[in-house]
Amino acid sequence: MSVTGARKARFGLPILCAILLATAACSTKAPDIAYSSSGIDLERRAMALREVRQLQDAGRRVWCVPFARNASGVEIRGNANTWWGKAHGLYERGVQPVEGAVMAFAATGGMPMGHVAVVSDILSPREVRIDHANWKRNKVTLGMTVQDVSAANDWSEVRVESNPGSFGKVYPINGFIYPSRVQ
Repeated sequence: MSVTGARKARFGLPILCAILLATAACSTKAPDIAYSSSGIDLERRAMALREVRQLQDAGRRVWCVPFARNASGVEIRGNANTWWGKAHGLYERGVQPVEGAVMAFAATGGMPMGHVAVVSDILSPREVRIDHANWKRNKVTLGMTVQDVSAANDWSEVRVESNPGSFGKVYPINGFIYPSRVQ
């Protein structure tokens, strides 16, 4: 091999890799969702993801509350731990997951402001998928599996699949806030 050929071989692959990485990083294609989304508003989800991208591009923090509000249409303000009480009399609430509903996590010592997520798929009577922000700092996670582990099968306690195949500790749930307003 000539000296020129050796240089091309030595520098060609790293340059090709850099071009591919730059192309992937600049991609604006939404992540592929490999599950049913029949009960959620895909336009709302896309709008919520666009807003997250704008915040991240501006170096600003992504929070669960604005993401859940934008993705679900449940127009509640304030920390996540206040949503369950604020929904009373405004939105239907219950203990059964429904696609498009907001799962309202109760406050805990490790999560004093609570957490909210949007149910994106019902897998079984005791397992759903959720879309939410800031479970992993400053990121949105789509299609994260959640299991009902409550003794009464009432979704009052859940485990969240933070890593594939690995469900973490038990979190208390207040219930589900449905996007339909009280009549």
